Amino acid sequence: MDHVRVDKWLWAARFFKSRSLAAAACDGGKVDVNRISAKPAKLIRAGDLLRITLRGGKKIVKVLALAERRGSALRAHLLYEDLTPPPPPEPVPTPPPVYRPRGSGRPTKRERRLLDRLGRW
Repeated sequence: MDHVRVDKWLWAARFFKSRSLAAAACDGGKVDVNRISAKPAKLIRAGDLLRITLRGGKKIVKVLALAERRGSALRAHLLYEDLTPPPPPEPVPTPPPVYRPRGSGRPTKRERRLLDRLGRW
């Protein structure tokens, strides 16, 4: 076998739970084969580059092997190479500065705790 339908391969590679969901994603423009939008019947070969839009984000995969039948997760992982770049690191949140107007008296218990937390940073 030198080619297979893209919806069958996406189902066999476990990107979608059912073949109908894979076909719907292809019809909705969520799957690109070599930067061209793919219909469910588009034939793919080993070496093709797929861009798949899923709920968790976008995946970029290179097809290594073809399969029409769904197998175990370990076998499915051997069908492709994940080329998705890692997500950028999240910035470390900085606490808001504590503002206390001059001459407002002694700090309350809550304000003192906030000041103590600020001192630990």
